[in-house]
Amino acid sequence: MAWLALVIGGLLEVGFATSLRFADGFRNVPWTIAFLVCVSASMGLLEYAGRTIPMGTAYAVWAGIGAAGGVVLGMLVFGESVSPARVLLLVGLVGCIVGLRMVE
Repeated sequence: MAWLALVIGGLLEVGFATSLRFADGFRNVPWTIAFLVCVSASMGLLEYAGRTIPMGTAYAVWAGIGAAGGVVLGMLVFGESVSPARVLLLVGLVGCIVGLRMVE
């Protein structure tokens, strides 16, 4: 259950980073609310997962999911470049996340 919470928390990290992009200095109220909801839930799930999973591992996985999700979202939605090097590095990042889970 802790690993599921950690994955969901990592996905919510993508949500709060994306919301922050549109919050316009916290002047855009709907995006600011979305940011606050996502960041609160994400941090709460990280805290919950950290009760069972070693915090170093939990944080690395949480941040990695957020980073990988942000890159994928950027490429698919925001028109960021999709180069072979970026895809290779993304695959490496995901491999490291999976590796941390496997050695846990």
